[in-house]
Amino acid sequence: MALTLRLATEADAAGCLAIYRPFVERTAVSFETDVPSVEAFAGRIAAVLQRAPWLVAADPDGPSSSIAGYAYATRFRERAAYQWVVESTVYVAESHRGRGVGRLLYANLLACLRLQGFTAVYGVITLPNPASVALHEALGFTPAGVWPAVGHKLGAWHDVGLWHLRLQAPAPEPRPPTPLPELAAELRFPLR
Repeated sequence: MALTLRLATEADAAGCLAIYRPFVERTAVSFETDVPSVEAFAGRIAAVLQRAPWLVAADPDGPSSSIAGYAYATRFRERAAYQWVVESTVYVAESHRGRGVGRLLYANLLACLRLQGFTAVYGVITLPNPASVALHEALGFTPAGVWPAVGHKLGAWHDVGLWHLRLQAPAPEPRPPTPLPELAAELRFPLR
């Protein structure tokens, strides 16, 4: 199946949620304990797209539920001084893992974040997760610390690691990052 990379829409909520559900129900990869509704997930997509990218890799000829993976960026912290830094997330459907979908999504997410003017991105990984660590490090992320026993899920305490990637040098007097809606019409994926 050939995949198309594009910005998500709220109509992609069911397809993205189908990928996310097993991570909530059966793993500590996500610390969320209740699977959100499709409507709530659509709201998440809409909220993210007001500021940053939410990308999907999908079958261009299939229904909106034929999504192979997705990646997005959210605020790292709420205070204004953090506005140039984001936290990144990527999820790939089990049937598409090991095929480069995560790398394709992430590389394009990072390129878009650079265009917007973000200076750094953090990957936040529940440990152990060797596949996620390998993906982040292959893209240039470096370890930035571990929060020990920070989350309890599925009967166990879990450490969370932070991986950091500098997207571009911070300017002495930076402009705020460009909100995604101001760039969306010009974006053509894959980004080069």
